[in-house]
Amino acid sequence: MTYNLPDYLSQGEAARLFPVLSTTSKEGRTTSIVLACMVQIEELGAALLHSIGQKRGKRAQVQAYTEVVFKNQSKTAKDRPDGLILLKVGSREWRALVETKVGNNALDADQIERYRALAKDNDIDCVITISNQFATTPTAHPVEEVRKSRSKLPVYHWSWMHVVTTAELLIRNEQVKDPDQLLLLNELRRFLNHESAGVQGFHKMPKEWGDLNKLVSSGGVIPARSPEAQVVLDAWHQETRDLSLILSRLVETSVSEKLPRKHINDPGQRKRDELLTLRERNQLRCTLDVPNTASPIEVTADLKRRCVDVGMTLRAPEDKKSTKARLNWLLRQIKVDNVEGLHIRLLWPGASEPTQHLVADLREDIEICQEGKNHLVAHGFHVFLSKRLGGRFTQQVNFISDLEEIVPMFYGEIGANLSVWKKAAPRINQEKPTAEDVSIDAIAEDAEEFVN
Repeated sequence: MTYNLPDYLSQGEAARLFPVLSTTSKEGRTTSIVLACMVQIEELGAALLHSIGQKRGKRAQVQAYTEVVFKNQSKTAKDRPDGLILLKVGSREWRALVETKVGNNALDADQIERYRALAKDNDIDCVITISNQFATTPTAHPVEEVRKSRSKLPVYHWSWMHVVTTAELLIRNEQVKDPDQLLLLNELRRFLNHESAGVQGFHKMPKEWGDLNKLVSSGGVIPARSPEAQVVLDAWHQETRDLSLILSRLVETSVSEKLPRKHINDPGQRKRDELLTLRERNQLRCTLDVPNTASPIEVTADLKRRCVDVGMTLRAPEDKKSTKARLNWLLRQIKVDNVEGLHIRLLWPGASEPTQHLVADLREDIEICQEGKNHLVAHGFHVFLSKRLGGRFTQQVNFISDLEEIVPMFYGEIGANLSVWKKAAPRINQEKPTAEDVSIDAIAEDAEEFVN
């Protein structure tokens, strides 16, 4: 597809599937191919634009350009946005500048602010950044200075792995109807997963991870303004987002991080709250929401124990009166045997503290569940896998690789088999099974007999 250059641009080229660029221009090549696919593959463009609140309907037209220069842009300006996306619906036109980085190249806050100013001067609606950095949502930019900027012009972010996962889900769920577009999307998927595209997942904690672990293991207290803790939290947020994308590709549906509303609206508050948890409990935590599961997946990395815990919390079935009966209901759902470190934590009413046992021990003797709690009935259970990593926990690469193995393993072998308990549907009273039995006359008769 060809289209004329918008009149406000002095330079730019329609995004091409086969860009003619220098072999060293990895960034330009990847950007052009992805933007061209957004234009040509309706479902891909619709899915990516939907994530930032834009709807690509049947009557909408999408155009994309690379290496754009605006007519009113200073000739001495060195910055040149990597792309421009136009979404046209009737007379309405929505526009977004695009800035991309590949490989280990990080986004530059000052450059993004300059693009914000450029966008404002040219009636551009927003800036979209794409890099190997991860964001919990497209509105929660991974660069803190961008989030804190006073500029009101929105900056959205897609990680390259978000683009890859979007393509993967469209293919796996057979959502691309046109066979030619499906073939093109598969080629995009193939290209983005080749090292030449410069796309990569989060694979390594920063060097500060080791420093923080040494402090905790020696009995030290993490300072309130610890720069190491700030860097580690940023890295943890990168990893938890990547983890949700990994699970998305494994289960072939969208998995997201479950956050309280205050953290979604204010990433700074999220960081402050999680820093407090890190300081007080020496833990990093996240919650992953897999659609239609019994409960969210809770992930905890414990620096003091050098341990990763992955679990799910279920309400006990109220139609069963004893703790043993309720526990047996849960044990029947756990299909695997002899999984080392698999526990069930029993949740008791009131101020009674939780108790926990290995699943293997409960299978051998379920009576142990009531030790010291004979007068109580458990109202809930937390099923969790606890893996002690030892020295690997403190290592930048091994911690990530182990985490990305443990979480999918728990979900695939245990979490996916768990079911939530639901109250049974009410039954018709067999002593009064017809409408006549509950008529006005019948009720009056019952009332009379009740008095007598």
